[in-house]
Amino acid sequence: MKKLLSTLLALAMAMSLVACGGGDTSTPSDTSTPSGSGGDSSQTQGEDPIKIGFFGPLSSASASADGLSGLQSAELAVRLLNESGGINGRMVELVDYDDALDTTEAANIAERLTTADGVAAVVSGSYSGPTRVAAPICQAAGVVMVSAYAVHPDVVNAGEYIFSQSFPGAVQATAAATFAVEELGAQRIAIVAVDLDFGTEQSAYFKAKAVELGAEIVSEDYIAMSDNDMTSVVSKIASEDVDLIYMPNYYGHAAEVCRQVVLQGLDVDLLGCEGADSWQMLQTAGEYAEGLYITTNMDRDDPNESTQAYIENYRAEYDMEPDMVGASVYDAFEVLFAAMKEVGTDPVAMQEYIANMKDFDTVTGTLMYYTSSGSAVKPVQIQRVGEDLQFHSYSVIDDISIIDGDNIPVVEY
Repeated sequence: MKKLLSTLLALAMAMSLVACGGGDTSTPSDTSTPSGSGGDSSQTQGEDPIKIGFFGPLSSASASADGLSGLQSAELAVRLLNESGGINGRMVELVDYDDALDTTEAANIAERLTTADGVAAVVSGSYSGPTRVAAPICQAAGVVMVSAYAVHPDVVNAGEYIFSQSFPGAVQATAAATFAVEELGAQRIAIVAVDLDFGTEQSAYFKAKAVELGAEIVSEDYIAMSDNDMTSVVSKIASEDVDLIYMPNYYGHAAEVCRQVVLQGLDVDLLGCEGADSWQMLQTAGEYAEGLYITTNMDRDDPNESTQAYIENYRAEYDMEPDMVGASVYDAFEVLFAAMKEVGTDPVAMQEYIANMKDFDTVTGTLMYYTSSGSAVKPVQIQRVGEDLQFHSYSVIDDISIIDGDNIPVVEY
């Protein structure tokens, strides 16, 4: 009888604990949430927010400015969408992570987003390295990922669920070489590139096109991300009688090259790429940036309503100047929003819808279409830093044989 009473008492206590929630045996990792994930557990299944994942290099010493631009634009896109009623009445929840420009961390993030977090889609706001390792994971999970601005072909080559909102490196570099030789008249060119995929890929395609057009590549220097002193590099170039320096670099290196060119008295044109399209570039280089040309996808002077609304909203929200990175991230979210509004969150339907988008209005101009591999086709903008030390429209490369990456012969590098 005592044993029976003890058993009944234990059962009663267990039932009481379960009723009070004490029987929950989940581990902390089951309930942890990334920064910004939020969520209202009281919502019914039909009211649950649509989760979209995002990652960028927020804590990287060399890329934190780009990480910040990307995250702020992601937050802005989600906030404005939710304020307008969401996606067919459902709110969107941003699930964001810092990849610290680390490929191992990026792979871990992609695994979490596509499993534990249960996102409907992912936006990469990071560089080619982290995006290249995240893309195959999203592809294997059947989750649509839109890369905002990573240039390496391996990103979209991961599979049909992966898209890129900006140009491949081959497109941007081919456009740069065409502009350098045909519009600026460059004949003797020096290359100063970051020693990463970003720099080596663009250098290879730039060289191929420039030589084809009759120019000579006089010298090439490849710089480590950690090397911020360009004194000796520019001194060497000064003795080589060049008329243009091509810089497939990020903003830190580009700013220092601009500074050294002026300080050492070189009379050369400077042509950068989207890596220099940053508020940090202008802030760091200051007056030394005047006259710099860059290839990019953002035209600040575009009268397009979407472009000007984004610039105005970004300035008002963050008291900062927007740049190509932020605009590209914003566009990536706009593409996903459009797909979800039309076909819902089924990944197969979303993939098919995005792959067939035509003439879609974005902050960075009209998205004409995506290539067979998933890269955006749009005109390449040439921006120039004016006397006001701001980027302004200078020229446009819209030759379809250049801006559609499928038309460019593969260059080994």
